[in-house]
Amino acid sequence: MEYRRLGASGLEVPALSFGAGTFGGRGPLFGAWGNSDAREARRLVDICVEAGVTMFDTADVYSGGASEEVLGEAIKGRRDKVILSTKTSLPMGDGPGDAGSSRSRLITACHDALRRLGTDRIDLFQLHVFDAHTPVEEVLSTLDDLVRAGKVRYTGVSNFSGWQTMKSLAIAEKYGHPRYVAHQVYYSLVGRDYEWELMPLGLDQGLGAVVWSPLGWGRLTGKIRRGRPLPETSRLHRTADYGPPVEEERLHRVVDALDDIARETGKAVPQIAINWLLQRPTVSSVIIGARNEEQLRQNLGSVGWTLTPDQMRRLDAASSSTAPYPYFPYQRQEGFARLNPSVVEVASPSAA
Repeated sequence: MEYRRLGASGLEVPALSFGAGTFGGRGPLFGAWGNSDAREARRLVDICVEAGVTMFDTADVYSGGASEEVLGEAIKGRRDKVILSTKTSLPMGDGPGDAGSSRSRLITACHDALRRLGTDRIDLFQLHVFDAHTPVEEVLSTLDDLVRAGKVRYTGVSNFSGWQTMKSLAIAEKYGHPRYVAHQVYYSLVGRDYEWELMPLGLDQGLGAVVWSPLGWGRLTGKIRRGRPLPETSRLHRTADYGPPVEEERLHRVVDALDDIARETGKAVPQIAINWLLQRPTVSSVIIGARNEEQLRQNLGSVGWTLTPDQMRRLDAASSSTAPYPYFPYQRQEGFARLNPSVVEVASPSAA
């Protein structure tokens, strides 16, 4: 397994990490993802650790805390061999203190996560969403306290916009609080919006991308093909409305390119889609999920080899789309590109 620095921090993380959203299986969304109990989860964790996948990601909102509980059971006896990553801020209930990133909420959420995970520290503690009601100064000073108390090692964010991230980093710099080192983001061959603002920001500010849903919310598993109905077993029947939308023709264009490269390489479609991500700038780790051992072993085959430059270019071209304003001039106008070459290079190599 390849290990990479998490952003500008000293923490080394595996190129692949495991997402425990399939643990617990409570509710309409997470029940559709998977329902691994502690025994099944331990087997999956065994396979991961043996392969060098030592970072495990979860969140308090996953199955109402059950994911953290199952993961905690699965890592018993080997806490020092794994990196635990969890998230908070999304609603855990209907009460006024059950959501957000206030001082009270963050302290309570951290203590609850420590209890459910059965540990005395969280290696990477992330805000699942930006809380516009709580001053950023309050958020960062609370996280600082948790770091100083030894309950949290590193901090990060997830699903933040560019201005939300940069405001937080600037205030952390001003007051000497720990800076975020990771941004957990949606990024895939059928979802490349991350590249336009957040990727250049990550390069400039030392934020490592921890990628969620690298297979486009289950669309790049190799089971969806042009002219065929959605397989009956696809979780998209129950979860499509929860995830990011994908234009149908773009999806089929990408799958066609993946199929061509699969024939050339002998690799599975999901392995190619994940390998493409591992060659993109700022990516520190790609989160893989699995409902069973077969899925996990297939995803583990995404590392140990690399796509050729020509194959990368073909996937870039198949998955490209017109950038939103103010970024589309970088694709089309020489003056914009000359003054900001890094934006063009990282965001749209096929158009540069």
